[in-house]
Amino acid sequence: MEIGSKAPEILGKDSNGNEIRLSDFSGKKLVLYFYPKDSTPGCTQEACNLRDNYSELRRQGYEVVGVSVDSEKSHQRFIEKNNLPFPLISDTDKQLVEQFGVWGEKKMAGRTYMGTFRTTFIINEQGIVERIIGPKEIKVKDHTAQILS
Repeated sequence: MEIGSKAPEILGKDSNGNEIRLSDFSGKKLVLYFYPKDSTPGCTQEACNLRDNYSELRRQGYEVVGVSVDSEKSHQRFIEKNNLPFPLISDTDKQLVEQFGVWGEKKMAGRTYMGTFRTTFIINEQGIVERIIGPKEIKVKDHTAQILS
């Protein structure tokens, strides 16, 4: 997925098993953010920064949806524990992470494994990817400011 690409209509299922579609956000900008794992320090800071600024994001015409390969049950716990006001897509079959090109080989502590690259896609009112904030750019504690700048 790159700038100028049309986002897919079916995004996936949220923590309650409800299908989330691009058309659900018609007329709004969508912050579709991919993150590695529920309840890890960086992912929690990012989610809480978006939560704390959610009303400002919505005031400026944005909706927020998070995506990780965690299960619906894991998402439910993450949402409840951190009081998140936006849906999280459970992409356990890795369809969306692969479609958006954010799944790949990662290295940490000398270990190589497959995982999600922390990436945010800003999708405009017409469903077109307008901006991409990549893994090396994202500041988890100040992500909203990056989105709104």
